[in-house]
Amino acid sequence: MSFASLGLQPDLVQSALEQGYIQPTAIQNAAIPAILQGGDVLATAQTGSGKTAAFCLPLLQQWLASPRAVLRQPRSLILLPTRELAAQVGEILRDLAQALPRKLKVAVVYGGVSINPQMMALRGGADIVVATPGRLLDLHQHNALRLSSVKTLVLDEADRLLDQGFAEELNRVLALLPAGRQNLMLSATFPPAVCALAQTLLNQPLRIDIEQNAATTPDIRQRAIEVDADKRTLLLRHLLATHDWDRVLVFVASRQAADRVAGKLARNGVAAAALHGDCSQSQRGQALADLKSGRLRVLVATDVAARGIDIARLPLVVNYDLPRSPADYIHRIGRTGRAGASGEAISFVSADCAAHFKLIEKRQQLRLPRERIDGFEPSEAAAPAASLTDPDGNGGIKGKRKSKKDKLREAAAQQTAADR
Repeated sequence: MSFASLGLQPDLVQSALEQGYIQPTAIQNAAIPAILQGGDVLATAQTGSGKTAAFCLPLLQQWLASPRAVLRQPRSLILLPTRELAAQVGEILRDLAQALPRKLKVAVVYGGVSINPQMMALRGGADIVVATPGRLLDLHQHNALRLSSVKTLVLDEADRLLDQGFAEELNRVLALLPAGRQNLMLSATFPPAVCALAQTLLNQPLRIDIEQNAATTPDIRQRAIEVDADKRTLLLRHLLATHDWDRVLVFVASRQAADRVAGKLARNGVAAAALHGDCSQSQRGQALADLKSGRLRVLVATDVAARGIDIARLPLVVNYDLPRSPADYIHRIGRTGRAGASGEAISFVSADCAAHFKLIEKRQQLRLPRERIDGFEPSEAAAPAASLTDPDGNGGIKGKRKSKKDKLREAAAQQTAADR
């Protein structure tokens, strides 16, 4: 299959090719023709499968076919759970529209920043609006945009929209939209809440399920390297010096660790920066832009700050600190090996977290051989597994004090409130 065979116009096919979309993925093969036909679509596919382009390309074709208007009115509305995802979808739309015969105006709006610049950007209207629900409602309340002309609604990452408490706001947004519209719902999973929303929102949708199999499983080489905790930064520097990875995403457990590791790398000649909840939106945007452009080689991030990061052809993810749960592990390593590309994920396993990594392996039904790098062999013995418990069934190790996982959950809740 090719993009031309999916019903896309030549201009869009060429634009997709220029942006690196060589051959359609499974979700793109199934979703693009269905969306172009105008019916509702409910699609489930794993992270990194190409869902964003699967709806962006047909939305652009529908926009090209619409009549020009003096005052732009949004014909497409895309709702997402986080500011990072909103910014990335907006960037993909703009990139795909660069070579098109008409100039596209995309408005990307989200909470956590001043509303005034977004209100100014909406003067004169917009062709496509990409938004988090809370900020969209704020802008509508300020009469900064109208939604009466929306022809297509996209709920991207629908499971996360509901998980993060946007159900009430979604209902308020839906009440502002015209009834005769096309609805697209995309989700990595299909829990009961998403099923219930689909039943009330979608009209005889085409159901697309892209199952994970040998053809769709991300090509990620997973490695586990044993090392003493106090030698992890030295080992990371060694690996960077002996490999030609052009961009690396390093996960740590705290904001302090992100600043510390990034600072040590920078002082030793590695272009590195930290990404965490204390970073301003402009700092976050600049760090991601610098990593994508090659000005940065290493981005050291916490789980909350890295949520929604999508970096094309990212070759390596490093678990400097292990995640608290298997779900976080999959989310982390899923930043590489996306959209058909291959990638590598390395986990540093020190003695005090060896049993925890075994729990992660058990939950993911994998067993990775433990590697040792010359000059960085661990001197400490692993803690006995019997001394650790797994009461919540998620691979986390609980104690009397507030756990890192609990702290991350609190930070995620605060970030979600800001994004609204």
